[in-house]
Amino acid sequence: MWPTDEKTEQLLDGVRTGDDGAANRLLERHRDSLRRMIEMRLDRRIQQRVDASDIVQEVMIEANRRLQKYLDDPVMPFHLWIRQMARDRIIDAHRRHRGSGKRSVDREKAMTAPGAVDRSTIELAAQLCDAEMTPAEAATMRELHQRFQNAIEELDENDREIVIMRHVEQLSNQDVATALGLTAPAASMRYLRAIRRLRSLLNISSDEAGGE
Repeated sequence: MWPTDEKTEQLLDGVRTGDDGAANRLLERHRDSLRRMIEMRLDRRIQQRVDASDIVQEVMIEANRRLQKYLDDPVMPFHLWIRQMARDRIIDAHRRHRGSGKRSVDREKAMTAPGAVDRSTIELAAQLCDAEMTPAEAATMRELHQRFQNAIEELDENDREIVIMRHVEQLSNQDVATALGLTAPAASMRYLRAIRRLRSLLNISSDEAGGE
């Protein structure tokens, strides 16, 4: 989902050496990934009020403003740095629109249109529910997808977050560890625990799912 580090590093080097267009190319390279990440995490009811593209643009402006500071002290990979800005904006949007005022989003009717089937979640559902099932076969099984989505929603916040980071955002275990402030082994253990709980919610044993 996120751009590869090699090209990103080349663009960062371009910014450092004074390439006037490198910053814009760097940010534009991450625009689509930011939009996908924001759309998947922004509450559907809030999306009736807040356009994901507006949040993307806010993140772009902030990232451009803070880019030199990042270059002076790159504490994490660039895609995690800009992703964190997007997460902060999403949290702000939820805080504003889920307040106690009369126009609170919680008082409004939720959108009824089902969310788009995400290939990565279908593939994980296939792996968990049937070791012999191919992603193509699983994609035709809307019931499987709904069952999986319901199980995801029943996970606690930490477990749900790490499953989404690994399988929807397609972040590496090291990326997850960095983003969550964990060691790589701790992130791996948290992920395995979340998958076990997900299997339990789906009433699937490890043997049925083909093991870890």
